[in-house]
Amino acid sequence: MLNNTYGGDKITFHYRYRKQIIIASVLLLIIGITIYFFLTIKPTKTSKKETEPIFNIKEEKKPSQESTIKYQVDIKGEVINPGIYTMDSSSRVIDVIKAAGGLTENANTSVINLSKKITDEMVIIVYSNNEVEDFKKTKELEEQVSSKCKQNDKYGLENDACISSDAKLESLISLNDATVADLIKLPGIGEAKANDIIAYRNEHGPFENIEDLKNVSGIGENLFAKIKDYLTI
Repeated sequence: MLNNTYGGDKITFHYRYRKQIIIASVLLLIIGITIYFFLTIKPTKTSKKETEPIFNIKEEKKPSQESTIKYQVDIKGEVINPGIYTMDSSSRVIDVIKAAGGLTENANTSVINLSKKITDEMVIIVYSNNEVEDFKKTKELEEQVSSKCKQNDKYGLENDACISSDAKLESLISLNDATVADLIKLPGIGEAKANDIIAYRNEHGPFENIEDLKNVSGIGENLFAKIKDYLTI
């Protein structure tokens, strides 16, 4: 038998394993404290505002330079409230008309370009139906006089000294800015074809080159060759 005495005293179980018992007790204490901590201490609810990162600040979009520049535009004629309006430089003719309260019942916009960008000190005149009809009559009369002058049956010759409608084109006509009134100055372009050109431009966007005009219905090679020298983008 093993001698379980030390110094005459009997060696007890607790004395022999006292080190292990102490370590086990400390571990149990730590585990108990940890469990108590997680069971009794509940995380406090924070508002949505507090949980958001402090750096999550929305930067205000700086307005583009174009939208900060203001133009003064004078609009007259067949609009509800004619006058001078301050508009963003990115605005177009249609925007000025809206700012002026819209069109009157007698307004006719067939001879103006509603999609044209405004310029500073620009004057916009919205004509009436009667005024546009007068324009058409004047145009037809000019064409009749020019035709009679050139083809004088009395002499059986063509008069090269006649003032043709081509001579009235003092500057090139921009396909992307032209109005109906501008386009009908071109030889062979009447009101119907002018409206077709503007409708094509509104649907497909700006012309990239003058040759794109041939994509418009009714503009063939012969007519294009006749007017190409008077065109620009």
